[in-house]
This record gives sequence, C-alpha cells and structure tokens, in this order.
Amino acid sequence: MPLPTVILPGYLEGAIAYRPLERSLQDLGFPTAIVPLRKRDWLPTVGGRSMLPILQLLHRTVKQMLQQHNCSGINLIGHSAGGWISRIYLGEKPYMIHGDATATECLWYAHKSVANLITLGTPHFSKERWTKRNLDFVNKNYPGAFYPQVRYVCVAGKSIFGVRRRGSWLAYSSYQLTCGRGDTWGDGIVPIEAAHLEGGENLVVEGARHSPKSPGIWYGSPEILPTWVSYLT
Repeated sequence: MPLPTVILPGYLEGAIAYRPLERSLQDLGFPTAIVPLRKRDWLPTVGGRSMLPILQLLHRTVKQMLQQHNCSGINLIGHSAGGWISRIYLGEKPYMIHGDATATECLWYAHKSVANLITLGTPHFSKERWTKRNLDFVNKNYPGAFYPQVRYVCVAGKSIFGVRRRGSWLAYSSYQLTCGRGDTWGDGIVPIEAAHLEGGENLVVEGARHSPKSPGIWYGSPEILPTWVSYLT
C-alpha cells in the first residue's frame, strides 16, 4: 500500500488552495491530508518570527495520519516555505532561536517517520532579511539532504526568466531578493538555484509556476504532477 502523504502549504496560504492536489493524489492511491492551515494561522510568524505554530499543526497532522493508517512512515510534501519548515520538523536539535518554547516543545525527530520529503518551489536559501534567521538555523544544523534515510526530492519550476520590464519585474525582484541576481530562471517567485539542495534529487520542471493560484500551471497541476509523483513510494 502507498505511504500516506501530508501536504504542508506555503507561506500565508491556507489548506483550501491545495484541495485539487489532495484529490489528485488520492485518485492515484495515496491517502493524503493537508495540514489544516488558514491564512490567519500564519500571522504570528510574520516578520521572520518563529514557525512554531505551523510546526505544531504539522506534527498533529502527521501523528493523525500515522495512527489512522497504522504505519510508521509517511511522505511529506512542502510547498514554498513549507519545504524548509519541513526540514526543521525532521530535525533533532531544539528549534529555540526565538525563545518562545522549551526544548521539549520544539523538537520532533520526524526524520524517523518521513520516508520522502518532496519540496515544491522551496527557497532553501535566501538573502531576504525576514527569512534569514530561520533559514540560517535550518542550513547550519541540517545542510543539504541531511538525513541519509530520507529521500529529498527538490522540484524547481522553469517558467519565467527575470527581466527588468513589464510582465517580468516581479520575478526579477523576487529572484534578486532570494539569490542576489534577478536575470535567471525560476517559477516566477523562487529561482531554480535556490530550490535545490546539495545531495538531493533535484528536478527542473518546464512551465511550472510557483503558486496554486498562479495563472497557468503550477507544481500540483495534472500536467506537472507526473514529473515528481513517482517519488512518493
């Protein structure tokens, strides 16, 4: 039987935007649940603050799936910031950099129960000052595809080249903020080079845009899904 799968939404996004992806995975035989986030659940994290509220909801959802399906492992899909938040969740070092919890409240050892981590358009590094503190914690403590027993599959979209002109300005600015240069390829928000991890199985998907609300197709669209769904074994 396929492993149960948990989807962690991207920053400031609610679960409802991922319902079509959830249904697609269920139709393919993967029992799937989305971390039940609402947009307002992200408000305590704004401005580079602690992701503890999101991690706690993620942990609750993972535990429910493990119990419901009586299994010891899951697939975890993290979209955008959900990908690097998932890397914190895998870890075995207390996430205490914001001083908002004790060690027992912010430590999950989830690498023991996550078989495959799929990140979709995740900025695994960024020069953006609001995310720097959290990403420094991730990349200092868990660099690259850190846990050998976890398969890291990092999916980057190649749909928009950043140019300083109308129609490409958002992409250019976002890429520059993330990796220091705007004239590169990415999904319209995250440049390809930031969406990959050393030691991971790094994929580039033509045509994929960043968000489930983007015009056109995104990582979870039926046209794109076959490029990475086979890793959910």
